[in-house]
Amino acid sequence: MTQKPSVTAFAIATLTPVPLLVLGATLGGVWVWAALLYMTLFTFALDELVAIVTPNAPDGVEFPAANPLSVTLALAHFGLLALAIWAVAGGGGLGIAERIGLFIAASLFFGQVSNANAHELIHRGSKPLFWLGKMVYISVLYGHHTSAHTKVHHRFVGTPDDPNTARLGEPYYHFAARAWIGSFRAGRRAETQLLHQAGKPLWQHPYLHYVAGALLVLTASFVVSGIAGLIAHLALASYATAQLLLSDYVQHYGLKRAQLDSGKFEPVTNRHSWDSPHWFSSFLMLNAPRHSDHHAHPGRKYPALRLADDSPTLPYSLPAMAVLALLPPLWRKIMDPRAAKWHNPV
Repeated sequence: MTQKPSVTAFAIATLTPVPLLVLGATLGGVWVWAALLYMTLFTFALDELVAIVTPNAPDGVEFPAANPLSVTLALAHFGLLALAIWAVAGGGGLGIAERIGLFIAASLFFGQVSNANAHELIHRGSKPLFWLGKMVYISVLYGHHTSAHTKVHHRFVGTPDDPNTARLGEPYYHFAARAWIGSFRAGRRAETQLLHQAGKPLWQHPYLHYVAGALLVLTASFVVSGIAGLIAHLALASYATAQLLLSDYVQHYGLKRAQLDSGKFEPVTNRHSWDSPHWFSSFLMLNAPRHSDHHAHPGRKYPALRLADDSPTLPYSLPAMAVLALLPPLWRKIMDPRAAKWHNPV
């Protein structure tokens, strides 16, 4: 069965968990487990058991509802984050099991939907949209990704200069620490250089926004919910960030650009990103699994992103592969033979 991609499909997939999480945080019980099942088994089952192919959008097609959906998701993110912190910290009177279930479900939403949406927003040409995406990242204490992704990752992907490209054989746990620290430093260097070139004062450095913003939101969590709120915020943000790093790990694992005789690296092509054709998780993650086309056209809106015929393809959906990445021996057994074919192309 073939379906035409539409913003309506993205809206249904991404907005459905919002009321489930709200009800779970306020009422607990079945709503917590409904939200958790939606973000895990339901998504996996639809990807694997329902055979739907979403075709590439024709050239020149506009999606006027794409930005409004992104704004809606960003605003929902801020409300859900505050609500989840309050409930996980014990403010709603949920039981321990319910708080753990809500923590996982909310973190999965922040890591898969909010992160994918913020990623879209920081690539938009509109300054208000860019700032909205930046604030989403700041709220989960990963503000520097705004700089590192656009000014480092897209430029150096597939080379040793990109901290967010996973090397063949590198376990996720080693990659995560290297990528977080490396992207923080690389993004800061890039922004400092741009600041100097523009002759702007140091107080305009974006990293001051990232650090000050993180301190501000953590202070708000502490004021509202005390030390439990502070811990809940740190935990939710850490889980969400781990999922973003898992996406980077999976989508570029073992793929590298060849270095030319001139010392420069070959241009980025479709074979430098892993794609996933799985339909429902693509709707849920705003087509983030169509990653090679995003690198080829960073400004292209998510509904228009395409699957490339000549890109490496993941054997399972992106969320499922992220789970496998947490098990290095199994991950390497599945992915190393596939990656080796692209790592050293004949």
